[in-house]
Amino acid sequence: MRLSEIKEHLATAQTVNFKLEDGTYVPENFHVTEVGLVTKNFIDCGGVVRKENTANFQLWNADDYDHRLKPQKLLNIIALSEKILGMEDSEIEVEYQQGTIGKYGLDFDGKDFILKAKQTACLASESCGQPAPKQKIKLTDLSKNNEPCCNVEGNCC
Repeated sequence: MRLSEIKEHLATAQTVNFKLEDGTYVPENFHVTEVGLVTKNFIDCGGVVRKENTANFQLWNADDYDHRLKPQKLLNIIALSEKILGMEDSEIEVEYQQGTIGKYGLDFDGKDFILKAKQTACLASESCGQPAPKQKIKLTDLSKNNEPCCNVEGNCC
């Protein structure tokens, strides 16, 4: 999810709820302790120099049960971050601590913001010898002259 998308959702939201993909909610007493701009400069395993900018949200479970975060308050924090940090419409990454600090992507299900598990990937698979993933196809989808390859009459490939 990008900054523009979360702002659209927050503009009509009644509450701000975050939950994990397994349905477990981040406790209501959480705080957004950071909204920041993270720039990552790196070289992938193929030797290509890359740069990524992400909007970083950090969630923290507080012992403050009297001040639940409201949508407008989070919109204000985002607006200030955009102004002061010069943030663009970047992809959002959320930091949330369970056993250790985890990094999550963000989605919205119409009511709640969903912390989506992130996966690592090789960015230069063509350079480091990783084979391209094989396409999965059904034999019945193969055709000759727009006729099924295999059919009940026994016409097989």
